[in-house]
Amino acid sequence: MATRRRGREVALQLLYAQEITQTEPRQFLRTPWVQESVPAGTRDFTLALIAGVLDRHDEIDALIQEWSANWTIERIALVERNILRSAIYELLYMPDIPPNVTINEAIEIAKRYGSEEAPAFINGI
Repeated sequence: MATRRRGREVALQLLYAQEITQTEPRQFLRTPWVQESVPAGTRDFTLALIAGVLDRHDEIDALIQEWSANWTIERIALVERNILRSAIYELLYMPDIPPNVTINEAIEIAKRYGSEEAPAFINGI
């Protein structure tokens, strides 16, 4: 599996866990569990992605809300919501990653972790 793909998947898992446990974001990033969950070859990318999503959480959620017609942010499943958050962060703040790569990766991760409708929903947003 590609290093960044694995990093994106780990980021999704950790963002999901952070939201479920309601751990304070900065404290969450310092836990041994997070440090051990992130593969060494992709640690910087994964942690930058997680930190960026957490830092810009409100801004990203506002964009999701704006572009998801007839859906409130709370109605979007937690997995899909965090896939969208990560992808939007990449699109806006990681210019070294081509947009088509980010979108394709988000769709592929949605196929693996999301509901049956998740890939189409992610692509639509």
